[in-house]
Amino acid sequence: MAAPIVAVVRYEKPLESVRKAVELSQGLEQLPPRAKVFIKPNIVFWTKAVAFPKWGVITTSRVVEDMVVLLKERGIDDITIGEGIVVADQRDKETPAHAFETLGYGRLQQRYGVKAINIFDRPFEKVDLGDDMALSFNTDILHSDFIIDLPVMKSHNQTVVSLGIKNLKGVIDIPSRKRCHSADPAKDLNAWVARLADKLPPIFTLIDGIYTLERGPAFDGKMRRSNLLVASVDILSADMVGAVLLGHAPATVPYIVNAAARRGRSLDLADICLVGEKLEDVASRHEYDFLYSRSAQGEMPLPMAKEGIKGLYYRKHDLSMCTYCSGLNGLVLSAIRYAWKGRPWDQVEVLTGKMMKPAPGMKKTILLGKCMVKANKDSADIREVIPIKGCPPKPEDIIKALRKAGIEADPAMFDNIDQLPGFFMARYAGNPEFDEAFFRIEG
Repeated sequence: MAAPIVAVVRYEKPLESVRKAVELSQGLEQLPPRAKVFIKPNIVFWTKAVAFPKWGVITTSRVVEDMVVLLKERGIDDITIGEGIVVADQRDKETPAHAFETLGYGRLQQRYGVKAINIFDRPFEKVDLGDDMALSFNTDILHSDFIIDLPVMKSHNQTVVSLGIKNLKGVIDIPSRKRCHSADPAKDLNAWVARLADKLPPIFTLIDGIYTLERGPAFDGKMRRSNLLVASVDILSADMVGAVLLGHAPATVPYIVNAAARRGRSLDLADICLVGEKLEDVASRHEYDFLYSRSAQGEMPLPMAKEGIKGLYYRKHDLSMCTYCSGLNGLVLSAIRYAWKGRPWDQVEVLTGKMMKPAPGMKKTILLGKCMVKANKDSADIREVIPIKGCPPKPEDIIKALRKAGIEADPAMFDNIDQLPGFFMARYAGNPEFDEAFFRIEG
């Protein structure tokens, strides 16, 4: 059996760089004539309130259009772009529509006849992934002939990296996404992610590393201009190479280890045919984890500890915290940080996800989210329980809970939650490397 080909290409010119990556990887050689093609970009988050900081978070529109052009050159007319954007209220249809229009997908429809769909407007189909594990996938991708997977090259604070396989989590329904964040250590997030590609049609993966992200997956990570493309018809090989480019050996990425074991594959890149750039010339370490401080005075992210905050025990989230609570987690931490006035809090702990248990000696225990409330609300180890119900919790309930624990959080932080990305966007203002043109379809 021939070694899988992975192409690593420097991004230099519109269309031509993507064409080079496709040709070197032989990415479209197995594309059937008149195929029904599903393109899966990565749009992890969107807000209408500000010019969203897309770099390293969202697939560039430049790469999406270039792939469409190459498909059209091969006579492909049935092309669907599909994504399931995370929104707080699933009845919200305006935000996904705004994202698609802002990113230029409407122009792609006018110019090339491409369809753009919010997968939550479409049917889902349950797929047996083996070992009593099943997820519900969007039917459009399931019944396509060929998939173009366009993830962003980023590190990820739960799965170490987020690349081709992880990007497919965006085509499962919400109950399935939550199921992936299981409290069962034998079926944790990495075990679920490792199976996402198993039952899908043939996939060509093109990892968009024009912009990359450190400590992703969202806008609070560090965005970089890296000018890289990684391409392969073997999704696992693409992810292995992408991980190395981000500075992480495949053996240190649990979902890659799991996926390789399922396929009987080695984690050695010597078994892959690498073409294009040498990895050592273009690899750059992207840290994935946020550092935490643990002491008798408290437990919290290191920047908060350096500010002298005491009496707070906010443990690092685990794999069981799903996307919907994780979207609030950073905001809750920020609200606590800005509420600090130099007076120690009274042994307050905050528990998240599905697995955490209360620690001895705590005086007040905040349970963040429906899953944590269900797991611990009746625990005999809690002196004073402060539950925040909801999936995800409502901002007003979070404020009430924090204040009940003696943390005078400012409601304005939650009132203006849609403005928060703009705060992170400001870091890159005036830097010509961070060009909005990559996220527009011109003409």
